[in-house]
Amino acid sequence: MLYNAFSAVYMKFKLHFYQKVFEKILNREATLTTVETFCMEIIYALEEPTVAEFAKVANISSPNAAYKVNNLIKKGYLKKRQSEDDKREYHLVPTEKYMDYYNISYTYMDTVLKRVQERFSKEEVDELVRILNTTADELMPEIELKHII
Repeated sequence: MLYNAFSAVYMKFKLHFYQKVFEKILNREATLTTVETFCMEIIYALEEPTVAEFAKVANISSPNAAYKVNNLIKKGYLKKRQSEDDKREYHLVPTEKYMDYYNISYTYMDTVLKRVQERFSKEEVDELVRILNTTADELMPEIELKHII
């Protein structure tokens, strides 16, 4: 029961995202390949990683990661920002062009979460937040993110 419920919610978020991406493709607005989309998702989730950090999480070689990063920079979805601490190091920063693309799924998430807050009591929403935070913080140790909300 829990598996089916979680799977349904996760699948609906994915399907909504894919619908919106295909709309952009039909309008000739999307220029990211599937692999590039996954790369950008990883980079965004890691919050301005270095190329080496991206390569490690994506489980690809540094030269392959550098190649993918350079293509994303050429397409305008990514830029490099020099580290203030170590001038030899550069961080990968999604551009506004990517954020417009990315917000396809987050606009829908905002809509759904507003509906959750309207439908359920504050106590129920607080319990859902507690469960989700515990899941992210304690039950998913394989994935580390800098920000856990």
